[in-house]
Amino acid sequence: MIAITGATGALGGEVARLLADLSPRLVVRDPSRAPDVGGDVRQASYDDRAAAEAALDGVTTLLLVSAAESATRREQHRTMVEAAVAAGVRHVVYTSFVGASPTCTFTLGRDHFATEEHLRASGMATTFLRDSFYLDVLPLFAGEEGVLRGPAGEGRVAAVAREDVARVAAAVLADPAEHVGATYDLTGPEALTLAEAAVVIGEHQGRAVRFEDETIEEAYASRRAWEAPQWMYDAWVSTYTAIAAGELAEVTDHVERLTGRPPMDLAAVLAAG
Repeated sequence: MIAITGATGALGGEVARLLADLSPRLVVRDPSRAPDVGGDVRQASYDDRAAAEAALDGVTTLLLVSAAESATRREQHRTMVEAAVAAGVRHVVYTSFVGASPTCTFTLGRDHFATEEHLRASGMATTFLRDSFYLDVLPLFAGEEGVLRGPAGEGRVAAVAREDVARVAAAVLADPAEHVGATYDLTGPEALTLAEAAVVIGEHQGRAVRFEDETIEEAYASRRAWEAPQWMYDAWVSTYTAIAAGELAEVTDHVERLTGRPPMDLAAVLAAG
């Protein structure tokens, strides 16, 4: 029995559709939004231990899609891990982040590392899918004014298509025993500077799109136009400083090796979108 959390979201939902022939169990907050793939649907949230444990009863392999960004995401992940242990889950496939470590520049990557450590200590088998930033999100950074703005300098990012991450997750879940203990770094086929990404986005959108480098101080100041907690400002700015630091520049062959198909590039994602 395979279970998928976050199946009402873009990633979890796509994995559920790819594995429809296996009738996966979908663990979701709102069953009315669950994709119709013929599997069992159970209601549970990441912060409800009792409901999560009940939803995972009888599950052998769990795709734990990381929770929405929040100040309590570490605690939510811990709750799900402990529920999985109590329910008898034997193998957890977790969507983590490239370069996750206690000191990585991208602040939310530290949350992913904490979850990995908790999973390693749980006694369950693990597989970590460490994906880069999503290519699908890059066009959103440009906004209405057509400016990608942040302290990324000339750093490069090997961003990956969400579709490719879903295909990798589906391949792993279809034969989980082959991937026990593995960590995969999921990237696109190339590492782009944000200036290069802006050109591709502009060509697709038929308008001028450019990258504007900022200092860290300028980045915090520009983002304070939106009211948000400090942890969110830190996450927004460190998205760019992680690129500047070179922590997201490595290109791997893991997507192609696991799916048999080369990963999509930015132009392909834009054309498909």
